[in-house]
Amino acid sequence: MAAALRSSALRAPTRASRPARSAVRVAAAAGRPTWLPNLNPPAHLKGEMAGDFGFDPLGLGADPARLKWFAEAEKTNGRWAMMAVVGILGTELLGVQPSWWNAGAKDYGVAMGPLTAMEFLIMGFLETKRYQGFKETGSSGLINQFPFDPAGMYSKDMAVKEVKNGRLAMVAFVGFAVQALASRTGPIEGLTKHLSNPGYNITYNLTHLQDVNTY
Repeated sequence: MAAALRSSALRAPTRASRPARSAVRVAAAAGRPTWLPNLNPPAHLKGEMAGDFGFDPLGLGADPARLKWFAEAEKTNGRWAMMAVVGILGTELLGVQPSWWNAGAKDYGVAMGPLTAMEFLIMGFLETKRYQGFKETGSSGLINQFPFDPAGMYSKDMAVKEVKNGRLAMVAFVGFAVQALASRTGPIEGLTKHLSNPGYNITYNLTHLQDVNTY
């Protein structure tokens, strides 16, 4: 009897330590970088994807299949935004006319009908191949190369940087568009004007919102 009691006493700490180890694991998972400090990320965001900082307030990624597609869509839109931001800044620096927000109104001597049809065919083909490749491999690619990495630059660190830069570019493009709508200026011209007298410009803009230019 005494031996049994001693045996139970020796095993008890082992059972009691299990919740403690579980709590440590939970704390370690919760301690990963999140978009808001000390935030408990949703259960479906486990930090496994590039750029996952636990942001999904609407729970749109609760379905694993949708989550993978949303991550792919974010990367695609981020890539378009990065190209757009570089194009907008580059054309303004080079003095290309017309300005980027008026470029679509220029007559380029090409009939719009055939141009639109060609765009639909080319983009439709590329997007169909991209979707098929993603469904088969779960990765981004081009035509029949999944993943598409001709320079061999892929790494986990580069994947995170791509997502971060893509998000920054999407926010920047929205800012460029709002600025063009409000003041009909490009980002570089707008920044230059603002820095010439920041205090005055902030005060003037806030008190003259009714004077915002519209199309």
